[in-house]
Amino acid sequence: MDRERGYNAAIDFVDRNVAAGLGDKLAVVDPERGLTYRALLDGASRVGGLLASLGVERENRIACVLHDTVDFPVVFWGAVRAGVVPVLLNTRLTAEQYRYMLEDSRARVAFVSRSLAPLIADAARGLDSLRTIIVVEPGADDPDGFRELLARTAPASAADTHPDEVAFWLYSSGTTGPPKGVMHVHSTPRTIAEFCGRGLIGCRTDDVCFSAAKMFFAYGLGNSMFVPLGVGATTILCPDHPTPAALGATLRRFRPTLFFGVPTLYAQMIEETGTSLAEGVDRLRACFSAGEPLPAPIGRAWQDRFGVEIVDGVGSTEIAYLFLSNVPGRVEYGTSGVPIDGFQLRLVDDEGRDVADGEIGELLVRAPTAAQGYWNQRAKSRGTFQGEWVRTGDKYERRPDGVYLYHGRTDDMFKVSGIWVSPLEIEAALVTHPAVLEAAVIPFEARDGLLKPKAFVVLKVDAYHPPGRALYEELKVHVKRAIGPWKYPRWIEFVDDLPRTATGKLQRYKLRDLAPEPPADRAGPPD
Repeated sequence: MDRERGYNAAIDFVDRNVAAGLGDKLAVVDPERGLTYRALLDGASRVGGLLASLGVERENRIACVLHDTVDFPVVFWGAVRAGVVPVLLNTRLTAEQYRYMLEDSRARVAFVSRSLAPLIADAARGLDSLRTIIVVEPGADDPDGFRELLARTAPASAADTHPDEVAFWLYSSGTTGPPKGVMHVHSTPRTIAEFCGRGLIGCRTDDVCFSAAKMFFAYGLGNSMFVPLGVGATTILCPDHPTPAALGATLRRFRPTLFFGVPTLYAQMIEETGTSLAEGVDRLRACFSAGEPLPAPIGRAWQDRFGVEIVDGVGSTEIAYLFLSNVPGRVEYGTSGVPIDGFQLRLVDDEGRDVADGEIGELLVRAPTAAQGYWNQRAKSRGTFQGEWVRTGDKYERRPDGVYLYHGRTDDMFKVSGIWVSPLEIEAALVTHPAVLEAAVIPFEARDGLLKPKAFVVLKVDAYHPPGRALYEELKVHVKRAIGPWKYPRWIEFVDDLPRTATGKLQRYKLRDLAPEPPADRAGPPD
């Protein structure tokens, strides 16, 4: 696109599809209703008129606290089309967390799903910046509500925005601390649609896409909006929490051709028994995963059971979608793949020098989709966005063939017996044991002051109950044989689940805050 001329992402993704003859094609569908591209355009243009009537001006911000229904793209594209900035908020936060983001973003209006309205009203109490809360889903006391409000509102024309103008915000998922407002520009959705949607994924107009990952974070937003709408495909939306049962029901009903999930969900779905899930994946030609590294046993188990590979990729909120990925048809489980066309990668040491193949370094990305920066966090912006390069905070190794291997976060790597150890490597070894569903490893200080691996393990259903010393010894030997005698976990906690963000990312910092040393019958000695 010409960066010297006006460009509005909503016109590109909504108006253009109507002009191309796809007006009567189904654009988005949820369990209750569907919208054609023409209906999506009509709703989006009326959202622009509604915002104007509420005194919301161009470049003002609105909050979207919405479940994945067809109202989400109507509000999102309506705001973008009007030159207003939608701020997408996680739907599984506390009132205190919502208050922080509403106050931080200074949103003028909040569009909220009905079930979240009381929580948002509580969070917004006393905030001067937030003028109006609009509940988008119908209720018994207000059956028409938002839809009737739009019907009474005249459509508005699109704003003449610039490709480098801020179009939308995402909040970082908070794996290392409080979330940050990440600002993305109008040109980003089209770049994602071309390099990732057409190029990597191969999305076509006749595809039906379903993302278990929700639209309030980068991976889900790209899956459900930028990738399919960029080519005039159809998106399935599911407002329910992504349990195996909910996902199975959606897959069976709509039978998508492309499915996007996260490793935890794939692991849970593999554990589901019966044939009902298989009935919903019969049309799938590809599955994709991101959010955290996909353990190789999960990828192989899924492919063995359902006959379709999982393409594992890497992205971030700061990059807005994927930048590194396996390639469909050439998946190598246990690796992160190769750079996506249009993106450049470097691995550097602590002094910023490039490292050689086979050595571990921090990953830097030169991305056409990089965010403008963090809102009101100048120091953190300068630390992450350094010229054309974005620091990811991830440790990687590049093989001579150009394939990248993940070695954890920069602050997760630690030395055992003077040798660098990656928590990811130990976790990958643990989950190959038939009793282990998930595992997380952190460095833990032994009595002698040295760091040793400590593991938190979630067992599969009906496996080894109650767990104890015998299972610890079995897992210790299993890890030693798989990856080396010094890398086994010196302590193991058997837990019901692992702390994660609502987007499914592991929160290692919370594991570090747990009780120092587990009881003797649940852990091994720190030898």
